[in-house]
Formats: sequence, structure tokens, C-alpha cells
Amino acid sequence: MLKWNDVINFANNGNPTPSKKVIKTDAQWREQLSENAYYVTRNKGTERPHSSASCTLLEPGKYACVCCDNLLFDADEKFDSGTGWPSFTQPATIEAIGYVSDISHGMERIEVVCNVCDAHLGHIFPDGPLPTGLRYCVNAASMKKL
Repeated sequence: MLKWNDVINFANNGNPTPSKKVIKTDAQWREQLSENAYYVTRNKGTERPHSSASCTLLEPGKYACVCCDNLLFDADEKFDSGTGWPSFTQPATIEAIGYVSDISHGMERIEVVCNVCDAHLGHIFPDGPLPTGLRYCVNAASMKKL
């Protein structure tokens, strides 16, 4: 079970090694993705809060990266954070997610990315429910439900 100190360690010292890497040109990503998914995943965009029904949809399933099909989260770890974005307490596997220090917008945050294709997913915060205390705040446009 990951805790905040693990996340900080990954962001500062390097991420877990993924099982594979997917690298495509910008043109290939543009061809494959919807305009919104491209904006969020490849340009580090953020969708408007509460713009997806996925925020409060709590049903069994798994969530994969919209870009490369890497399994990111299990719905068993999903919760309604009230923030307007889908939220999770743990990734599907430790290797699924990468962590990047982010000092944009005048804040210090930790960006979460798909560890296989480097797609921007969202950010992680240490204000989630116990036992992990983690809240992966993820753009719905960066995931697809399996």
C-alpha cells in the first residue's frame, strides 16, 4: 500500500520501472485521441470540475489509460471526493503510475502520469481517506473504463 512518503520518494528519486514504454509522435497521438483527450493527456490540460459523470459513478470495474491501455486504477479504490474529478486511493499496481514534481500555477504539487506513455492524468494529494490518506485526482478524459 502506497503512502505519501512513497509518492514523494518516487517524485524526487525516480519512478518504478514500467513493464513497457509506449512512445508515439505528436501526429500519432493527435490521430488516435479525441481533441479533449489529447488536450488533457498530451498538453497537461485539466477538464472542468464536475464535467464528467465518472466523478460520482462508483461501480465495479477497472480504469485504463486512454492513450495506451495501461491499467491505472481499480474501482475498488475509487471514492467521491466532492472535488469534481474522479478520485482514487491507490493505483492498480505500483508500476502503473509515475510521479512528477509540479511547480506550475504558483503551487507545489505532484503530477501523476501514466508510467507507460507519460500521459498526464492529474495530481495526487495527501488528503484522501484512511488507510492511505492519498487522493489521486484524475481527469476523466485521461481514462477509459474497462
